[in-house]
Amino acid sequence: MIGGKFVIQGARPLSGTINVGGSKNAALPILAATLLSREKCDISNVPRVLDVSRMLELLSELGSSVKWTGSHSLSIKNTDIFPARLKNDAVNKMRASILLVGPLLARFGKVENMEYPGGCSIGPRPITTHLNAFRDLGASIRIGKKFFSIYLEGNKKISNIVTLEEFSVTATENMLIFLSGIPKKTEIRIGACEPHVKDLSVFLSKMGAEIEGAGTSFIRVKGKSRLRGGAHSVTPDYIEAGTFLILALSVGGDIIINDAPIGDLDLVIKKLVSFGADIEVNPRRKTIRVRSAYPGCGISGKRMRIEKIQTLPYPGIPTDLQSLLAVLCAHTKGDTLIHEPLYENRLECLKELGKMGARVKILDLHRAIIGGPVRLRGSNVKGSDLRSGAALLTAGLAAKGKTVVYGAEHIERGYEDIVGRLRSLGANVEKVI
Repeated sequence: MIGGKFVIQGARPLSGTINVGGSKNAALPILAATLLSREKCDISNVPRVLDVSRMLELLSELGSSVKWTGSHSLSIKNTDIFPARLKNDAVNKMRASILLVGPLLARFGKVENMEYPGGCSIGPRPITTHLNAFRDLGASIRIGKKFFSIYLEGNKKISNIVTLEEFSVTATENMLIFLSGIPKKTEIRIGACEPHVKDLSVFLSKMGAEIEGAGTSFIRVKGKSRLRGGAHSVTPDYIEAGTFLILALSVGGDIIINDAPIGDLDLVIKKLVSFGADIEVNPRRKTIRVRSAYPGCGISGKRMRIEKIQTLPYPGIPTDLQSLLAVLCAHTKGDTLIHEPLYENRLECLKELGKMGARVKILDLHRAIIGGPVRLRGSNVKGSDLRSGAALLTAGLAAKGKTVVYGAEHIERGYEDIVGRLRSLGANVEKVI
């Protein structure tokens, strides 16, 4: 059931094992990419989260035949697709609806009167990079106050090169999907390098596109006018793995994270170890073990020290982990400078953290200082986006007393059965509608 709040009785160390699920950020563009083929696509390791449900609703509105074939496996067939059926109120619910533009434009040559996509409140994320990229490739763009349209003119050639204006993940994914359905060679420059971009490229290659350079900022695509279906298992979620890693250090305990995409977290793990964290990595078994006797505790029972956290595009520290790292910094020794250059509202979570006793000084839209260590206390707080919600849930687990985190729907956008999984580690948490 959507909505509600999480009620937590904190200050309980956690122990046990927790499994990493499929990447929500990889699943969404892969589901959109199935529109390029009229043949069946079988997608496994799909996370059962709210954003995926909403994407499947959008596909069903378009005419997709969607069937769950297992607890985390989907069969999708897009024989008859009708773009005019797409409801704009559904588009408004999620930022990722912009990913439908690439496959629909490749398949039908136009996307008409689509409303601008909605999204979470971490700061302005206009679709200018997407529109300008399609324009640079040769498409015609019509922009209104509420709607936009994109047209491919039959007598116009697609450019051989498209240079993005920034390292935009969704714009890179849109270009990859679109160009995979166009029978020519094109190069994407200034492309995003995130693991989910690479996973999308693997799936598109299985459908018949030829892609080189995925995982770098220069990607070469040779598409086809008719792609086949394909079977694919979604890559494990490195952001979810990072969430559990930081949660263990922030709350305290002994946790083993299974199915961890360790290579995608190289810098995060290296930084945390340099800060004093007790982390044991087993690449062969794909496990990460985290031990922390108390919140903010590192090796040999010593409190961790973090002087600075700066988020950057992959392979830098992910912005999606910044709010969680802020919770950890509240428990570590000394002042920590948080530098969030990507999103203007990502630091809003720190105001809620301050209600729980954290010593927070917001310097500007992109920088803040957190002083530690403090003992967080239970409070009523509200998560305004997916990652701030997860951070406040983590803070509640570490805090003394009762914490109520409102905005459960934000957390459920990206974390499957979070209550059940945390309870398996010994957490005292429940969802109340």
